[in-house]
Amino acid sequence: QVQLVESGGGLVQAGGSLRLSCAASGRTFSRNVMGWFRQAPGKEREFVAAMSWSGGSTNYADSVKGRFTISRDTAKNTVSLQMNSLKPEDTAVYYCAASSRPWIRSWTVLPNEYHSWGQGTQVTVSS
Repeated sequence: QVQLVESGGGLVQAGGSLRLSCAASGRTFSRNVMGWFRQAPGKEREFVAAMSWSGGSTNYADSVKGRFTISRDTAKNTVSLQMNSLKPEDTAVYYCAASSRPWIRSWTVLPNEYHSWGQGTQVTVSS
């Protein structure tokens, strides 16, 4: 199991940037697919981005492609989400997640495929 703690959320104006971080503990972190999801009030949790354990493969939701970048530092056991050109519709609680499944792009968008979750961090984008 991997324990995850997110940080870096906050309030930002539309067009601004935020960087979310997820600190992981647990000796299997380096072999996990890492994902970011978000959930807005009254909506289901939705996929944002994912990265393979090697960092060589990524997957992004169409709504964030070109604006968000996922990265990981295996030596520091962290995964980050750089969010640029933020829009009010990006407002949500953002969650970091880990999965021990081998990377196949198609499943990375499914919340049920991830076994570990952080507590979430709020991102609010004002118009």
